[in-house]
Amino acid sequence: MGSKGAEDAKPIPSVMEPLSAQTLITAVTKAGPNLVAVGAWGHVLLSPDEGKTWTQIATPVDVSLTSVHFVDEKLGFATGHDAVILRTEDGGQTWALVHFDPAAESPLFDLYMKDATTGFAVGAYSHVVTTADGGKTWTRKDLGDLDFHMNGIAKAPDGRLWIAGEMGHIFVTDATLSQIQDIETPYSGSYWNVLALKDGSILAFGLRGNVWHTTDSGATWSQVPTSTIASLQSGVELRDGRIILVGLEGTVLVSADRGKSFTPVSRKERASLTTAYQTSDGTVLLFGEGGAGATLTN
Repeated sequence: MGSKGAEDAKPIPSVMEPLSAQTLITAVTKAGPNLVAVGAWGHVLLSPDEGKTWTQIATPVDVSLTSVHFVDEKLGFATGHDAVILRTEDGGQTWALVHFDPAAESPLFDLYMKDATTGFAVGAYSHVVTTADGGKTWTRKDLGDLDFHMNGIAKAPDGRLWIAGEMGHIFVTDATLSQIQDIETPYSGSYWNVLALKDGSILAFGLRGNVWHTTDSGATWSQVPTSTIASLQSGVELRDGRIILVGLEGTVLVSADRGKSFTPVSRKERASLTTAYQTSDGTVLLFGEGGAGATLTN
């Protein structure tokens, strides 16, 4: 139960900042002609030229935003601290606050929409909320005894959803959360994210450079050497089949063998990275503590 102050808390709109593109960015996606980025202080940024320039968009909250996803070119969502969910119907030009629950004392870390109607968001302590009306309203879902952080969601080619958790747990479910399989992996630390590869295998990664790979739906796992102890935050499978993982201290790892091994990329920049995005011309953009602007040289 949250404190009285949290229960009475009201959302505070974000502040328009001239250097918003240079502050922490946590997630990036494409919506129509624009890239949409979210980050600290409720910041939402749009780029019409694949990351060359960015424009800040006003939002109704000033809390850190953690993920952004679009169902189509217009309908999109962002999650954040204070159990925030923002909704847009115009490709990210304007945002409405559709869920706000600071009394829950649980940030929401990621969101998945099956279609324009049905979806769910996950967060700390197995805090899960669902929607059946296109994200206009959200309802808390009781997961019984589950009490693990749920950090990131990835959809596998077979349609199943993989959710990264803490204490070595990975959760597998469907789009309606009708059943949740709790998989205990050989690693006992936290996974910050999962990546579902095109070949059907799964990479789970997180604290202290840990990367684990399964090719049999989680029945067995192999640890992948990474030569780093930096926590890994996010990843992307490029169109040429290479896999990029990024993390703290400016860490970038590249795999050219479908996740069986990773090679660190030597970089001078040490600002922590949170996510990566491949543009239409193949450029890999890197985002994190320094905001937008860094690129990965092929």
